Amino acid sequence: MARQIWRPGALLAPVPPALVSCGTVDAPNALTVGWTGIVCTHPAMTYISLRPQRHSYSLIKDSGAFCINLTTRKLVRAADFCGVRSGRDTDKFALMGLHAEKASQVSAPLIAESPLALECRVQQILPLGTHEMFLAEIVAVDVDESLIDDSGRLQLDRADLAAYAHGEYFALGQKLGSFGYSVRKPGKRKKTRRFVPPKAPTQPGGQR
Repeated sequence: MARQIWRPGALLAPVPPALVSCGTVDAPNALTVGWTGIVCTHPAMTYISLRPQRHSYSLIKDSGAFCINLTTRKLVRAADFCGVRSGRDTDKFALMGLHAEKASQVSAPLIAESPLALECRVQQILPLGTHEMFLAEIVAVDVDESLIDDSGRLQLDRADLAAYAHGEYFALGQKLGSFGYSVRKPGKRKKTRRFVPPKAPTQPGGQR
């Protein structure tokens, strides 16, 4: 396979066009980030990387909290809008028909239209260059009941999630396999993960 060697760049795809909510329920803001992911299982840890110039940067830094809301096919237009407009002079929730909901553990609001959200509490801020990484603990997972089957298992395929790759949005399509299928013995059923509801909050709103 012939290859060209390019200069270093952030060319990793696909990534989630995640809707990150911050601020408060009364004064919510949302932005879209592609630089996010999971960095640890126990404790559950995630991150988002933001430019310090972003309006949401100071909101998250001051509050120490944000929520990552998964983007569905129906939310792609909102995700695109929230990624190119600033909350300094735009009420993104109002213009995109989004609704802020109170989270169980943090002060940042959830986006009601997203079927799954991670409530995150900032643990560390790492300056990296153009962006700074907010390393955060996932303190609760909010799952719409429509994604949970009768046995209590999470069926994330029902969410109709979207992906982002090189400037374009895509709907997740054909299933190609499941985790571990390459080594699974013929006839052996794969294990399915059971959704475990988060513990009840110890503080109303999870204020820090």
